[in-house]
Amino acid sequence: MREFRGDARDALSLPASSGPVVLRGLVDHWPMVAAARESMRAAVAYLHGFVRADAPPVVATVAAPATGGRVFYNEDLSGMDFRQEQIPLPTVLDTLVKYADHAAPPMIYVASTTLDTWLPGFRRDNDLPLPGRDPLASIWIGNRTRIAAHQDVPDNLACVVAGRRRVTLFPPDQLRNLYIGPLDFTPAGQAISLVDFAAPDLVRFPRFAEAMRHAQVADLGPGDAVLIPSLWWHHMEGLEPFNVLVNYWWRDVPDWMDTPMNALMYALMTVRDLPRHERDAWKDVFRHYVFEADDDTAAHIPEQARRLLSPLDEARARELRARLLKRINR
Repeated sequence: MREFRGDARDALSLPASSGPVVLRGLVDHWPMVAAARESMRAAVAYLHGFVRADAPPVVATVAAPATGGRVFYNEDLSGMDFRQEQIPLPTVLDTLVKYADHAAPPMIYVASTTLDTWLPGFRRDNDLPLPGRDPLASIWIGNRTRIAAHQDVPDNLACVVAGRRRVTLFPPDQLRNLYIGPLDFTPAGQAISLVDFAAPDLVRFPRFAEAMRHAQVADLGPGDAVLIPSLWWHHMEGLEPFNVLVNYWWRDVPDWMDTPMNALMYALMTVRDLPRHERDAWKDVFRHYVFEADDDTAAHIPEQARRLLSPLDEARARELRARLLKRINR
């Protein structure tokens, strides 16, 4: 995996097709990183100083020690191996301190919690300028956790500010080799790999060996960051009794553009189970109008008559969404 040391703009200036980038020492200057390097207790005290007194509880994912920190399904995929509880953030922090020296603590994991909602003021001294982008900033807090390989639609700049994390990344084309689970019943919203990275079963999942030939792995300490482009598969592992990550999510598309995942779900309902010859025909239709669309696609239609074949804008997208909703709900 490529590595940079310096300003985030060095990596953000690269095309997304360049793949992931590790940015060593990107947030070394943050006071939160300095506190974490002093001690776990200093880092917890620093976070306590920003907790909003009237903040709602956070959603904490909790599991028995036997899970080994793996956020996953139960044995037959009928449910999950964890439970979720509404807990005040200060209680989460103090509980992590309580279990820090335990050989086999329960897993405790607070995922994707909006910084400005629960820790107002934190970003005053712990933030990154990302010119031309309006990212969502979130914090992730937990002990030794293992988050299965999954994709996110937005680009992701993930900054380790306490503890250590190991990130294992795969290009989007490794979908088939990662043995992805259900799309509509997931531990945290995104479909995940069913392979246990700590003990991969190559009899059950033989193609995973091929996926690992394409893997890019990096260990990140306090101050380090990784830029994960949209749709790159990533497995995240917390390696210490106390780990904190701050990440920034953004999409380089207009706000009115919907997620392609909705199109995939609708295609499953309308295209996947067609007879083979019809599917092949629709493959050509999608290739023509979507995947290989260019200036020539509608050039034979007078410009004022192209309608949805014209470049989309917010107004046309709103009209199209209304038309789809009317058809779906008929």
